Amino acid sequence: MSGVLLPTGFAFESLRRSHPRAAFDCGQSDVNDWLRTKAFQNQEKRLSATKVLLDREGGIAGFYTLATGQVDFGDLPTELARKLPRRALPVAILAWLGVSMAHQGQKLGDLLLAQALRDCHAAGQTFAFVAVILDCIDDRAKAFYQRWDFAELPGHPFRLYLSSQTLAAMMMPR
Repeated sequence: MSGVLLPTGFAFESLRRSHPRAAFDCGQSDVNDWLRTKAFQNQEKRLSATKVLLDREGGIAGFYTLATGQVDFGDLPTELARKLPRRALPVAILAWLGVSMAHQGQKLGDLLLAQALRDCHAAGQTFAFVAVILDCIDDRAKAFYQRWDFAELPGHPFRLYLSSQTLAAMMMPR
């Protein structure tokens, strides 16, 4: 499966110790702190995987972190849980996504999310999951993900999901 079309000179790479994490600033201190101090360590421990989008100068224009997890059957909306076993179910987790302030307004968030979803879909061919789950940091982030068909989990207004069926449909050639 091919990746998303990036601006000239930009490239995705798996996070390495040598990437300039300390210089990253997306305007959200929690997101900055994750990338600067925790992302690489969690990747080394095989708890998550982070990809960075490098700009023409080798700076981090943006990043996303993926992980796996479980969600309780009862936390899913009825239409998704209807034919699933009544137990903890596997999910892909979009744990973090950020775009540097210097690159905001250039639609890089869309490119990052598109690639993250492609990665989830590809992984889902080997390790099945029922949905992609994420937690929004604020209303602006929530609106961004809802444009991509993410919906609220019942009783959790800032926890969103995208069913594996919807994800598969997004990946179909048009």
